[in-house]
Amino acid sequence: MSHPAPRSIALWLFICAAMVFATLVVGGATRLTHSGLSIVEWQPLVGTLPPLDQSQWQATFEKYQQTPEFRQVNHQMSLEEFKGIFWWEYWHRVLGRTIGMVFLFPFLWFLLRSSINRSLAWKLFGIFILGGMQGAMGWYMVKSGLVDDPRVSQYRLTAHLSLAFLIFTAMVWVALDLLRPRTVASVDSPLHGLRKAAGWLLLLVYYMVASGGFVAGIRAGKAYNTFPLMNGSWIPPEIMMIDPWYLNFFNNMATVQFDHRLGAWLLALLVPWFWWKLQRSAATSQARRVGHLLLLALATQITLGIATLLLAVPVALGTAHQGGAMVVFGLLLWLNHELRTAETR
Repeated sequence: MSHPAPRSIALWLFICAAMVFATLVVGGATRLTHSGLSIVEWQPLVGTLPPLDQSQWQATFEKYQQTPEFRQVNHQMSLEEFKGIFWWEYWHRVLGRTIGMVFLFPFLWFLLRSSINRSLAWKLFGIFILGGMQGAMGWYMVKSGLVDDPRVSQYRLTAHLSLAFLIFTAMVWVALDLLRPRTVASVDSPLHGLRKAAGWLLLLVYYMVASGGFVAGIRAGKAYNTFPLMNGSWIPPEIMMIDPWYLNFFNNMATVQFDHRLGAWLLALLVPWFWWKLQRSAATSQARRVGHLLLLALATQITLGIATLLLAVPVALGTAHQGGAMVVFGLLLWLNHELRTAETR
């Protein structure tokens, strides 16, 4: 690769990751405003343009009026009210398509200039494929709500959310590798234990994202709006009321919210412990600074989560809480990478 290429590629990937973050935030608002079923067609190319005049708006609204959501939930909605939910879903889709273009065209440019070696090219091509899968998963999720029960499947919603985090992970990790190549991890390294702990914390946050997807999918945040107890109990008695038992972890509001709370309690205990160990380790000063940011971000995220719960999920707080999850995840990703670079103060 030519000398300037690694930094240029890393900057491009960070821009794409920032756009994924923006799409996640808009997607959170789309879900919380119940706007996701307002556009009933998937048109990756021609669907880029919104309705441009009154007749087009009326035609779009008439398509929505044929859906179960309109007939069962929003049957009194006016055209002007429909525009309010349309724009959230529209911009969510436009952001997703824009990410595709912002990723594809520079990728082709770097390839034509021979600025990318074979290994990196395959990694970037894999990210592009994941982006295409995410677009298809988004429509697959929307289709699940265009039925007699007008709400999207919590399984597809969680898959859509989890895939967004996977794409974000790939972009950020490859960019960090270009800026600060990792060293070969050694079991004899004084940082070996911290590296393992950081990896498990990253998996725990990913679990929190998935459990949060199920909380959102079945609207479990609208129930048990007390803290720290769940309507007077640490473990609500209805936690295993569905048969067979394993469906409780996906369909039972009590179980799904309890699982999400349990993950938050674990993070509240483990991250301060990890921060304390990190500050006394042989990690780089950069890693220790990222540790400070992680502790602050987690405290903010937990505060947002509690406030969102107590206030029964207002749109602004719920959206901020979803965005905060990616901030915490991104900082842990950065820290995991930093712990795999040179071990010096």
